[in-house]
Amino acid sequence: MSLKNLWPKKDAPQIEKALQFIEKYKDKKIVLKYGGQVMASDQLSKAFAQDAAICNQVGIKNLVIHGGGPQIKKRLEEQNIQSKFILGLRVTDEKVIKIVEDVLLNDINPDLVRSINSFNVVAEPVTARNGNGILKVTKAKNPDLGFVADPEEIDVNKLNDIINSNKVPVIAPMGLSENDQVYNINADTAAGIIAIKTKAERLLLMTDVPGVKDGNGKYISKLTVSEAQKLIDNEIITGGMIPKIQTCISAIKNGVGGVVIIDGTRPHAVLHELFTDEGAGTLITQ
Repeated sequence: MSLKNLWPKKDAPQIEKALQFIEKYKDKKIVLKYGGQVMASDQLSKAFAQDAAICNQVGIKNLVIHGGGPQIKKRLEEQNIQSKFILGLRVTDEKVIKIVEDVLLNDINPDLVRSINSFNVVAEPVTARNGNGILKVTKAKNPDLGFVADPEEIDVNKLNDIINSNKVPVIAPMGLSENDQVYNINADTAAGIIAIKTKAERLLLMTDVPGVKDGNGKYISKLTVSEAQKLIDNEIITGGMIPKIQTCISAIKNGVGGVVIIDGTRPHAVLHELFTDEGAGTLITQ
């Protein structure tokens, strides 16, 4: 299928202007983290899947990792289970981990794979089950959080095999311990570590806001690592944005070319970020 036929008819950058940027990212690895309220909108979800497919079609080696917060919250509420958080991370006991696993592995992951496949590319599910997990964990991040961990090991070879065969890996943020216990992993953290280990050129973290704000409440288009750290230290960046920015800082310090907090509420935000001068969020670089 030609790029012109694949390109969105509306809400996307002009294809003629995009072509110069396509060369820049050809054969580069880009990690796309899909999450937040974007996932609750059919229109935005479809636009994201189309963006991921286009990246693949133009020769970008892109990897997709998804969250599941809104859907997990909804399922827990349906079962009258209260969500508790410690520093932005969901407390995950035995009941909650079963629900998290069900939502991520049986609902979100296959839906996203199907959606990307519908745009004439091949997406491959990468989950903690059926022997195709890539995230290994050994212990809980904090005993009070329950079954929540940071990945200690990543099967980079498996990811490289998928992207080198021109497929899009769609990764669920769950890790498996040696005794086959599933752990919940913060999707931003997982995306950051995957970007580092695969030596990605770019990491795009989707959020529900247009980017990072300064002390006057204005959105910032570009930040250095030290400027971002200052915003945390001065408590201008707060709440759920802190782990996101910490992920950005860690990724850049470990060799990722640039990290962007992008506005997932904007249709085709990925195309706007990669294939225009102005981008679609806050770019953080060294």
